[in-house]
Amino acid sequence: MTPISRGFRGRHPEPGAGKLPPGQYETHDFPVLSAGPTPHTPLASWSFTLTAGGKSARWSWAEFEALPHEAITTDIHCVTKWSKFGTKWSGVPIDALLAAGAVQGVQPAPFALALSDGGYSTNVPLADLTNGQAWIAVAYDGGPLPAEHGGPARLLVPHLYFWKSAKWVRELRLLPRDDPGFWERLGYHNYGDPWREQRYAGDP
Repeated sequence: MTPISRGFRGRHPEPGAGKLPPGQYETHDFPVLSAGPTPHTPLASWSFTLTAGGKSARWSWAEFEALPHEAITTDIHCVTKWSKFGTKWSGVPIDALLAAGAVQGVQPAPFALALSDGGYSTNVPLADLTNGQAWIAVAYDGGPLPAEHGGPARLLVPHLYFWKSAKWVRELRLLPRDDPGFWERLGYHNYGDPWREQRYAGDP
């Protein structure tokens, strides 16, 4: 298992950069950082599954594309200390997935685990995915989401550090108990609020 990297060294934020969380610097690039190789899943075989209370629903790519999509403009913050402002995405709100009939009659569980191609996973409280806070993003900057940035689909939770926005996401599993994901088990913070610098286990 590869040891935890605390990220590459970059230039420090300019004084008074009010949009930057503590310890971050702004970049105009979009660095590519992944826990493993980049999967390339053909759209014809791609699917997304939502599981809750022992029930599940599955969408093919065509069915997923038919769900309501939203345009999102947001800042993103990586635990390796870069921030990128005004990124433009399009995707299906998690609220729309929950309302699409997949878990009707099932009491929503308080935790979620995102599961991805390549074996990656990350945990997020359901309260941080609903009320217009998170999406399954399928487009970036006006075009299909590139594979190196998580395409064809990634979780987008911009108010948390970007490792929570799981690339190549294929399932969202709602759980009654918190279940730490890949980086969380290796020492990253369980929640990951960039404004509180919750980078690693033990940070406040």
